[in-house]
Order: sequence, then structure tokens, then C-alpha cells
Amino acid sequence: MDITFNQLAKLVSFIDDIESQTYPEAPSFIHSDITGKVLDILLPKLPLNSKILDVGCGQGPALDIFKTKGYQSAVGIALNNEDVCICRKNGHNVSKMDQSFLEFSDASFDFVWARHVIEHSVFPYFTLSEFARVLASGGMLYLEVPAPETSCHHETNPNHYSVLGRGAWLSLLNRCGFNVNDDVRFGFTTPMGPDEYWGFICTKS
Repeated sequence: MDITFNQLAKLVSFIDDIESQTYPEAPSFIHSDITGKVLDILLPKLPLNSKILDVGCGQGPALDIFKTKGYQSAVGIALNNEDVCICRKNGHNVSKMDQSFLEFSDASFDFVWARHVIEHSVFPYFTLSEFARVLASGGMLYLEVPAPETSCHHETNPNHYSVLGRGAWLSLLNRCGFNVNDDVRFGFTTPMGPDEYWGFICTKS
């Protein structure tokens, strides 16, 4: 398909507008707690020389754990300027970058950590294909998303664009060349009522 300059300009403008809707992501108890529990399970499977990409790293809760555990080749990306600055001040290697347009070479990483980021993508199929592109064959992806239509109604969050059902995520992961080896569910209660997150532990074919 041939893309005209005007079509490309519209897309760039649309993406720029979405970037303007980002907000700083300070660590919260529920997210930090789940991050710690999942990494306690996954990191024993990863050699210390593994190259790790933390997509949408926020202010660095996962990067802090990678560093503490001795992983020296962990890098993060975020779109919000404040998050990037805070991570850098804390000594982390973080770049401002869109998760759908990763500026890394093919097969650059052994592990892609992507918690609560893909729902911010307007084209998750494309974004997942980018995760697959930068992940080495046999590498691991951890993808975690909010479940739709819970008491928290994540689908109505102003910068959530892709809050999909479990079957849709499994299908997209499969189409992008991922094998889903295990999945986990985190249920908890918020002031709004019951909520749930889904985690997918995958390897690249």
C-alpha cells in the first residue's frame, strides 16, 4: 500500500496527540507488589547476563529490582518526560521512546517486560510485533493487562485504547509468534469494587 505524505502526517499528528495524554507513573503498592511477585518467579530462569527491555518502565520499580538482583544489561523506555528524568536520576538506562516504534535492532533482548503498557497502544497487533522483533528466538515476554469490564472499567480510562478480552490477547500473541506457556490472574478489591489483571508468560518461537 502506498502512503501519501498527507496520510503519514495525519498518523504522526495522531500519535503526537496521544503522547500528550501521558502522565507520570509513580510506584503504587499494588503494582510494586505484583511486579515483585512475578519477577521472583521469572528471574531465576534468566542468566545474569541477559539483556532486558522494560517497556513503559514508569519511574523504575522493575528496573530497581533488576539492578538489585545483579542484571546489568536492563534498559527501560517511557514516553513521559518526568518518568524518564526520575529513572535517569536513579541511575537507570532509560530512553524516551514509543512502545510501538522501538529503536532497537532485531533480536536485541532476551527478556521483554511489558506490564500495563499494551492497553495504551492504539494498534496492539503492531506493538506486539515490535516486541517480537526485538526479542531473540527463545526469549521471554511477560505481558500483563487489565481485564475489561471489571468494577474499575479500565476500558473507560482516557488513555486506555486496547482493553481486550483474554481470547483476543491470546490470539494476538500467537499471531506475533509467541507461545503462551503460562498465564496468571491477579484478583483484588479496590474502592470501586473487584478488579483483575491478567499476566501472560510467553516465549518467542
